[in-house]
Amino acid sequence: MKYNFKKMNKEYAEEIAYQWKYRGIYSFYDITADEDDLEEFLDPDEWDNSFVVLNEFEQLIGFYSYYFKEDIMWIGFGLKPTLTGKGYGAEFVKAGIKFGIKNYNYDRDYLMLAVAKFNQRAVKVYQKLGFKIIDEYLQKTNGGEYEFYQMKLDLE
Repeated sequence: MKYNFKKMNKEYAEEIAYQWKYRGIYSFYDITADEDDLEEFLDPDEWDNSFVVLNEFEQLIGFYSYYFKEDIMWIGFGLKPTLTGKGYGAEFVKAGIKFGIKNYNYDRDYLMLAVAKFNQRAVKVYQKLGFKIIDEYLQKTNGGEYEFYQMKLDLE
């Protein structure tokens, strides 16, 4: 699959927020599941480091956000619900990492992500790509408190 990264805009943000609905336990990732997340996701002032991912047919298939804490890149992303669980995850994550490194001229030797601990499907994909769990923590979100992993990928 070909991946084309474009800046986030209102049309894409609203489509993702209001039309993308994940099944079962993965509904945790619905943007509308947390009012603060929804407000932030739809705020154009938050889009400086946010991108949509289109396929070769210019169809929206995902999004990426890049954050920097103490010069370390953190990635956050979502794959269109109809594409999850079908083997696209690893390729999608690799494409986002490659884009982020190139777009930001990122030259540090590692990057980070956070993932809900219950999402073992994603954790396995990240581990397959070389990510290592380096910490666990509790985070308040979606009206509750959830366990998360911090995962690190060495880029050497």
